[in-house]
Amino acid sequence: MNWDDAETEMPERLVGAAADHEDQAVEAALRPKDLGEFIGQERVRQQLDLVLRAARQRGGTADHVLLSGAPGLGKTTLSMIIAAEMGVPIRITSGPAIQHAGDLAAILSSLTEGEVLFLDELHRMSRPAEEMLYMAMEDFRVDVIVGKGPGATAIPLELPPFTLVGATTRAGLLPPPLRDRFGFTGHMEFYSPAELERVVHRSAGLLDVAVDPAGAAEIAGRSRGTPRIANRLLRRVRDYAQVRADGVVTREVAAQALEVYEVDPRGLDRLDRAVLHALLKLFGGGPVGLSTLAVAVGEERETVEEVAEPFLVREGLLARTPRGRVATRAAWDHLGLVPPQGAGGTSGAGSGQTGLFGS
Repeated sequence: MNWDDAETEMPERLVGAAADHEDQAVEAALRPKDLGEFIGQERVRQQLDLVLRAARQRGGTADHVLLSGAPGLGKTTLSMIIAAEMGVPIRITSGPAIQHAGDLAAILSSLTEGEVLFLDELHRMSRPAEEMLYMAMEDFRVDVIVGKGPGATAIPLELPPFTLVGATTRAGLLPPPLRDRFGFTGHMEFYSPAELERVVHRSAGLLDVAVDPAGAAEIAGRSRGTPRIANRLLRRVRDYAQVRADGVVTREVAAQALEVYEVDPRGLDRLDRAVLHALLKLFGGGPVGLSTLAVAVGEERETVEEVAEPFLVREGLLARTPRGRVATRAAWDHLGLVPPQGAGGTSGAGSGQTGLFGS
């Protein structure tokens, strides 16, 4: 039951990983309070537990922590758990909110000893602030520039020891000097259906929703491996069960509810299916250029590339190739369509894509 803020997906999508206002309000009550309650991410959780236990035994602050992974997997939740486990307050901000080095200096200078500073979307912080952060993380000191031009002077400002928890969805955009200053790096993986079932059951208990095991499994299977999406689908299924059923979420009720909300058994929504339908029916499975595909579905190029494609690629339904987008055999099967004889790329993803290049 672990969630984070996101930056690219549209929050109005039921299966989008971005947190809208409703998500933020509900998540405050649903977030686990310690590592023992945290579901999933077993390796990261065990490693982080060792880091925090050792820091408590030494009586010092925990090492700086970098958490990377897709939106909605638990980075923000883990940052709050780190503060709770260490018994210290947490300060929350984000990279886009820090546009100047002075913004960061003001935050750092107000920290108390041992406090956790959570920096979401770390890769979007400005370069001057990033360079100031290097010294703050390593030496617990910043140089505050007073004045301008030749008369400017740098005044060193000592900082109390603190723990920086950085979160990013694009770890590759972080410069190596910044990555190297983190004592612990954890990568958040997508959740298995079994883990998401546990998330659904726990959330249902906190929300006072009656869910049977089959109903929880149905919701988990359509949640794209993301706890935030699982909780959002649970709330929508709860509404359906309350209005059109007896209030109990069974497999049949969950399936009927999610059909109303256009989320299919594999977790695809209207946009995902529109992309696949256009690719298969209009272009014979591809290859087709991204711009052409976007026009065919009536969406912006960026929407198709950043919102729809990542999940379709991860599910093995679509492949990105130098010649364009290509549907895989699984895409034809999922939509119940028969690929035309010799359709370009229909054997691509499953056989090394030999059919794409005529070899």
